[in-house]
Amino acid sequence: MGQKVLFFGDVGIDDTIALTYGYLSGEIDIVGVVADYGNVSRAQTVANVHYLGKTFNFPDEVKIIGGAEVPMTGEQPTFYPEVHGVYGLGPIEPGNYEGVIENFFEIVSLIEQYENEIIIVNVGRLTSLATMFILFQSLMKKVKAFYVMGGAFWVPGNVTAVSEANFHADPIAVRVVLTYAENLTIIPLNVTDRAIVTPEMVNYIDHKGKAPVIKPLLDYYYDFYKKRNPKILGSPVHDALTLMAGIREDMFSFKTLPIHIVLRDENIARGQSIADVRPYIQFNDQEKKHRIAFDFNYTWFFNDFMSVMTGEKFE
Repeated sequence: MGQKVLFFGDVGIDDTIALTYGYLSGEIDIVGVVADYGNVSRAQTVANVHYLGKTFNFPDEVKIIGGAEVPMTGEQPTFYPEVHGVYGLGPIEPGNYEGVIENFFEIVSLIEQYENEIIIVNVGRLTSLATMFILFQSLMKKVKAFYVMGGAFWVPGNVTAVSEANFHADPIAVRVVLTYAENLTIIPLNVTDRAIVTPEMVNYIDHKGKAPVIKPLLDYYYDFYKKRNPKILGSPVHDALTLMAGIREDMFSFKTLPIHIVLRDENIARGQSIADVRPYIQFNDQEKKHRIAFDFNYTWFFNDFMSVMTGEKFE
């Protein structure tokens, strides 16, 4: 059995790549998926996860849990069909899901069941994760570690010039998580923008046949990214890299620093993540610090990703 993972996501294309990696990896055991708003609505996210569950024959024990529908800012969420497609899965139409949605508080049961061994990987908005910290602070201490895809530290954002989408959509939730989480690792755009899967990699994965949804999804994703940046060589798999961090920490270089989140509305800086790197500042013991990935080994990423997705050994 692999590392127990509770996955929080707004399942679009890159979330699907991450779940596919987790399903095919012998070192990861996804025990639940919390389906949140984000790339698409919560209802569509639930339908997408159930579609993927049928595609890959997820075990019945994997709980698909209804997460947040709206952010803590009190706004209606903004969706991004131009990035992930109308349904969140590029050209794929997963259909509706008419079944029962697992109650949000099933998260409590999973944490209690896998006390001190489960990790939480959050690759979408942080609203549901923040809600857990608001309601169950003692329980959340039983989570072994948290890995969050979000933020952009001194690199361009992907929603504003300085802000990344997950942090921009609900900066209040980000502030809650940063305030209360222990053993938290941030995987920001600094590294995820460089976790590129090229068309040649996609074609080879498709040829091997273990991950049939990968080609239509990443072809669609690449078309979007090429319009944004004609020089890009492939699709960045932000969420897969974040999931990989839970079992491949040696692939990354980290710094542990205080992090500040800008909350202002209607401002280019909303959701900006700021790490304090001033060498002359002496932080007191009460100053909360978190680990941030600033670099990673692409060759290691390539070999690991391709090995899992194809079933062949890449070295």
